[in-house]
Amino acid sequence: MPVGLPSELIALAVFLGGVALVIVSVETFVESVAESALALGVSGFFLTVVLAGTDVENAILGLAAVLDALPDLALGTVFGEALFVLGAAVGLAGVLTPFETEVPRSYLLFTLLSPALFFALALDGTLDRLDGAVLTAAFLPALGLVYALERNRRTRYLSAEEVREALEDDEDDDGNEANEESNASTEGRSRSLRKLRERHEGWYGLGVSVLAVIGMTVGSELAVSGARDLLAVLGVTGLAFGATVMSFVASLEELFLTVEPVRQGRPHLGVGNVVGSVLFFVTANAGVIALLGPIDTDGTVLLVHWPFFLAALVTVAVLFYRGRVGRPGGVLLLGLYLAYWGGNFLL
Repeated sequence: MPVGLPSELIALAVFLGGVALVIVSVETFVESVAESALALGVSGFFLTVVLAGTDVENAILGLAAVLDALPDLALGTVFGEALFVLGAAVGLAGVLTPFETEVPRSYLLFTLLSPALFFALALDGTLDRLDGAVLTAAFLPALGLVYALERNRRTRYLSAEEVREALEDDEDDDGNEANEESNASTEGRSRSLRKLRERHEGWYGLGVSVLAVIGMTVGSELAVSGARDLLAVLGVTGLAFGATVMSFVASLEELFLTVEPVRQGRPHLGVGNVVGSVLFFVTANAGVIALLGPIDTDGTVLLVHWPFFLAALVTVAVLFYRGRVGRPGGVLLLGLYLAYWGGNFLL
C-alpha cells in the first residue's frame, strides 16, 4: 500500500515553493523595471508604484473574505498588509542594509495625506457602499498625480546613479557629435537606430516586469495556500487573524520588493513599492471591499489599527525626510510591527 505524504509536509512544500517563486520574480522585476524605465521615458519609481504597489492578490483575498461573510477579516488584511509594508519591510531593510535616499517633499506629503479620505469616511463607524465607491474612484486620480509629479523634472524621483548615467550618455553623444561632424548623416542614422532599439528594449523590459509581477502573485498565492494549512492550528479568527497571520503570509512579496532593491543599490524602487502599496490599501483595496457590503470601522479599528498604522506611516515619513533609514530606525519600525501583533491579540 503506497504511503502518502503527510498533509503538513505538502503544505510546507507548497509554502516554500511559493516563497522561492516570489524571490526569483522580485529579482527579475527589479532588474527589468530599472532597465526599461528610462528607455520608455518614465521613471522606475512610477513603474514600481503602478506594477508593484497595486497589490491585486490582497484585494482578492479581502473580497473572498467578504463573500464568506467575514468583513472583519477583510478589513484586517488592509491594515495588516499596510503595517507589514511600513513596519516589517522598511524596518528589515534598514536593519539588514541601512540605506540613504532623498525622497522629494511632494511624495512625503502625498504619502502622509493618502489615508485622509479613508479615515474621514470611517469616522462614523461604518464604511458603506457609497464610501467604497468614493475610495475606489480615488485610486486612479492619485496614480495620475504620481505620474504628473514624475513627468516634472523638479519633482521626479530618480536615483543619483540613474541621473548620473543619463547625463554621461548625453555628454558622450555631445562629444561624438563634436568629433564626427564629417559623418553627420551616418551619426543621425545610427542615433535613430539606437533610439528604435531602445524603444523596443524598453517595451520588452516592461513585458518582463509584468511577467515578474504575475510570478510574484502566483508565488504569493501558493505561499498563502500552504501557510493557511500550517497556521490553522493557531485557532485565531476574525479581525486579529486577518491583521496578523494572514497579512504576514500574504505580504511576503512586499518584503522582498522593499529589501531587494535596497540591497541592489536602488532604494527608489523600494520607496516606490511603499508609496504605491499604501496608496492602494487605503483607496482601492478598502473601497472594493466596502462595495460588497458595510464594514464596521469602530471599536478596535479606532483603538488599535488606526493608531499603529498612523504611527508607522509618520515614522517612515520622518526617516525618509531625514534621508537615511538605518538600524535604529529599522529596529523602531520592527518594534512597532511586533507591538501591533501584540495589540491585536491582547485587546
